[in-house]
Amino acid sequence: MNKSLIARLGGSWSWHLLYGLVSIVTGLIAVAWPSPTLVVLAVVFGAQLIAAGVFRLVGSASLGETGTARTLTAVLGVVSLLLGLYAIRHILITLLALGLLLGVYWIVDGFTAVFAALDHPGLPGRGWNVFIGLLGVFAGLTLLAWPGLSLLTLSFLAGLWLIMLGAMQLGLARGIRSIARPA
Repeated sequence: MNKSLIARLGGSWSWHLLYGLVSIVTGLIAVAWPSPTLVVLAVVFGAQLIAAGVFRLVGSASLGETGTARTLTAVLGVVSLLLGLYAIRHILITLLALGLLLGVYWIVDGFTAVFAALDHPGLPGRGWNVFIGLLGVFAGLTLLAWPGLSLLTLSFLAGLWLIMLGAMQLGLARGIRSIARPA
């Protein structure tokens, strides 16, 4: 069993709680103020991608020594970090490509969540991981299938998605906490 600090953090309920709260706050901001400034929205999503990258990298350390899910999770973490940094650095390009970036990211993230759940039968909240993964794939495919969605609609849908993602992470944190709590 991997006992490194990062592996313990990745399996900690508080880590999932923090990620869920960041996702919900980001989603609420996107839903509440979709039109005042899309530039801020691009920066917020860039920050969300950076947070997701860090979350995935730490999570990959908690998945054991080897495995497909660990590799996919680590690769997704690096991709998410790079996309987040790029989004913040090139805001105007990000606004033009936000639908494509989020669509592709959500598809890959969704498949990674499904593969992680299938690869680890004892994973807490396994069913929720599969559900949120499939929901992510559906959201990504929807964005790629209808690229004519306006940026305002996209920001609203992305905000709703982040709120749902955050709620799922809070549920997962609660499940992990109840398992970790001594009887």
